[in-house]
Amino acid sequence: MIIGIIEALKAEGVTIRADGDFLELSPAEKITKELIERLKKHKPAILAELKRQGRYAKVLAILTDNPETKRAIITDMDSDPDNVIITIVIRNQYTFEMMIPKAKYDPFTLLELINKGSLQ
Repeated sequence: MIIGIIEALKAEGVTIRADGDFLELSPAEKITKELIERLKKHKPAILAELKRQGRYAKVLAILTDNPETKRAIITDMDSDPDNVIITIVIRNQYTFEMMIPKAKYDPFTLLELINKGSLQ
């Protein structure tokens, strides 16, 4: 449903993006009161989806820019107040996200797992 709302806006020529906890829409002439009301109802879910899409775009860009690289990993410590979101792409195999509670997140353990080849 949320992806459908975002795709419908794009199909209508409306650009939507997340800016922190705000939705940015353009062009202004396509923004109606009805659209604003519809977006208000689903704002948290729309923001979460736009941030997820942004994370995926970042890891895919890493692989595109580095053809010899087998995997790309980014951590997002800002999108969720309680969790670290890790987005991982393993070329031609997997794309996934995982959430780790911030209180239990240890970046050095993650690096150790990567270096041991556990994420292949």
